[in-house]
Amino acid sequence: MEKVVLSMKAIDKRFSGVHALRKVDFDLQEGEIHALVGENGAGKSTLMKALTGIFPKDSGEIHYRGRLFNPQGPKEAMNAGIAIVHQELNMMDHLTVAQNLFIGRESTKFKGWLLDEKTQNKRATELLSRLHMDIDPETKLGKLTVGKQQMVEIAKAVSYNLKILILDEPTAALTDREIEDLFTIMRDLAAKGVSMIYISHRLDEIGVIADRVTVLRDGQHVGTKKVSELDKETMISMMVGRVIYEQPKSKSNVPPQAPVVLRVTNLNAGKQVKNVSFELRKGEILGFAGLMGAGRTETARALYGAEKATGTIEVNGHMVSIKNPMDAVRMGIGYLSEDRKRYGLAIRLPVIDNSVMASYEELTPGLLLHTKGLTKATKEYVKKLNIKTPTLEQYVKNLSGGNQQKVVIAKWLIKNSSILIFDEPTRGIDVGAKSEIYSLMNELVKEGKSIIMISSELGEVLRMSDRIAVMSEGQITGILDIEDATQEKIMGLAIQCR
Repeated sequence: MEKVVLSMKAIDKRFSGVHALRKVDFDLQEGEIHALVGENGAGKSTLMKALTGIFPKDSGEIHYRGRLFNPQGPKEAMNAGIAIVHQELNMMDHLTVAQNLFIGRESTKFKGWLLDEKTQNKRATELLSRLHMDIDPETKLGKLTVGKQQMVEIAKAVSYNLKILILDEPTAALTDREIEDLFTIMRDLAAKGVSMIYISHRLDEIGVIADRVTVLRDGQHVGTKKVSELDKETMISMMVGRVIYEQPKSKSNVPPQAPVVLRVTNLNAGKQVKNVSFELRKGEILGFAGLMGAGRTETARALYGAEKATGTIEVNGHMVSIKNPMDAVRMGIGYLSEDRKRYGLAIRLPVIDNSVMASYEELTPGLLLHTKGLTKATKEYVKKLNIKTPTLEQYVKNLSGGNQQKVVIAKWLIKNSSILIFDEPTRGIDVGAKSEIYSLMNELVKEGKSIIMISSELGEVLRMSDRIAVMSEGQITGILDIEDATQEKIMGLAIQCR
């Protein structure tokens, strides 16, 4: 009989205007890897925050290791052996690995008057070795890859006599090799009796690493099943309440006579953009594919004026000079960064401010702000894009990832940008929100807008693109018409210079 280490019963939580959790049940067995899935806004993170004491539940009971459990904060949960590794890592880049591992629990000497770095590094070495992590404890954290930084955060959690580890989108920014390393560590921890809650939108991974799956939808528990009893299509149907089909595009929707709206010739920027040349036609989705580090994002940033670059850029047949992002915006180019929270949003401002921040000149000519016009424009696109927010004054940080992405899109549509650069447009959002983003992109090109789409998911590139530009080591190694494109051809071009 499996030993239940955690039982959450009838957990309920309301925020202003939102019923986030509705009598949710969840249980976790000892040594189990239990996947928690659902669309953005389904209640996954809210349930975990209630478990770890980030905020209190409104009603329901949590039983942990046979006793009632009501942590008053994350520190209390951590001391009890429950830790969460967030998608956005919460560590200090300027400190060493060892200093991050034991911050607040430093090794000292002379009765606590001095730090004992030697002993602390030794403790870190022993911990990392026990977890089979090949990381130097004296290295500054900021010099490590995202994958290695994540390993350090897991090691820190383990150092608290860990019983339950919560991993929130742990593979979103990892390479395939780093994902394999993470899964190896997870299996090793499970074998030692550590239980894990694995939150991910990557459903293919769940079949590889999880034992059971719990699905939430609209703050409610839809079902819990063994992984062996589920396939991807059933999981998606449970998550969104409908069937979503993801088929590759069979032919281009761009007419042969469509005019070229953007022509880039011999674009160079730093070491990662080398003589990049391509054309973008009206109503076209031009996909950019390639392995990590191929230079796709750097190309987009150089085109947008965010990186110093040389080369020739023509917009609608006219030579233009783009020295900074404001130049690009004036040329009708909008950029949706892969890091929307850092470059695309002011997350501590409300939906309305984020939506209109690029369009103040058009919407409020003169010295005074015309709130009526700003509100009207925002309402129009909140409705058009189906942005789920209780009010226009809701802070963007409180929206789900998919709705945050829609706010960024609304910003550029209100600005009436004709050329849109979508950099990893569906990273970190669920299958339902992905489908909505795909539908929106298709509507935009039907309206005559043109899109450059950068994506690391080959299925997404093949589904959405009319043509595909493949990059490797800063160069375009080939451009494929969608009718001729296959995953094998794309990968062949992606490794051509390597």
